[in-house]
Amino acid sequence: MANIIKIQNHLAKRERTKEKKRNIETKEVRVYFLIVCEGEKTEPNYFKSFKTNVKSFVYTIDTLGEGSNTKDLVERTIKARDNSSQEYDSVWVVFDKDSFSPNNFNGAIELAENNEIKVGWSNEAFELWYLLHFQYRNTYMSREDYKRAIEKEVNDKIAILSKSKKPKKFVYKKNSVEMYSILEKYGNQKQAITYAEKLILNHSCNNFAIHNPCTRVHLLVEELNGDSIELNEQIRQKSE
Repeated sequence: MANIIKIQNHLAKRERTKEKKRNIETKEVRVYFLIVCEGEKTEPNYFKSFKTNVKSFVYTIDTLGEGSNTKDLVERTIKARDNSSQEYDSVWVVFDKDSFSPNNFNGAIELAENNEIKVGWSNEAFELWYLLHFQYRNTYMSREDYKRAIEKEVNDKIAILSKSKKPKKFVYKKNSVEMYSILEKYGNQKQAITYAEKLILNHSCNNFAIHNPCTRVHLLVEELNGDSIELNEQIRQKSE
C-alpha cells in the first residue's frame, strides 16, 4: 500500500501563502511601446530586434516606418497614438536632422514634446548611434562617412575574432535586419550610451539643429533595456 503523506492544515496554508508570494514577486508586467520612425526599414528593423522579455517586463513593440519628413512624422505619430485602441505606455518618434531645415527639425521636436511624445532624434544621422558602439566621435560626419567608419570598425573586430585568414567582409546595408545582432556581437552598447550622454553635455542651447554630432536614441534604448528609472516607476504605479 502506498504511503500517504498528510500535511497539517497550518503547514499547507503556509505553503499556499509562499506560492502566492512567489507569483506576485515574479509577476510579469506587459509594457506597450509605439515607435514611429522616419526610415521605413533601418530604424524599425533595429528596434524590432530588442528582447521582448526584460527583467519583470514583457514588451509589445509596435514600430511604424513612415518614410516622411520631421513635422509630418510627428503629426502621424500623434494620430497613430490617438486613434489606436491600445493605450501605450511609451510613445516615441525617431528621425534624423539630415538635410531638413533648422526650423523644421527644431519645430518637430517642440511639436512632439508639446504632445507628450518622446523624441529619439539624431544629428546628423541615425548611424551615429551605431558608430558610438565602437568609438567616440564629436566632429561632423556625413552619412557616407558613418557608413565607412562602421564598416571599418566591424571588419577590424572580425579580423581579430575570426579564425579565417580571409574572413568575409562586412558591408553596411542601410535596411539590414542584422544590425542589432552585429552591434551586440562586435560593439559595446553600454559604451555607446556613455558616449551619447557625453555628446549631449557638449551642447547647452535648445537649438538642436546645431547639436552636431548628437543623438537621443540611447534614451529609447535604455527604456527597451528596462533601465529607465522614470518609465519603470510609471509602470510600477500602473501595475499596483
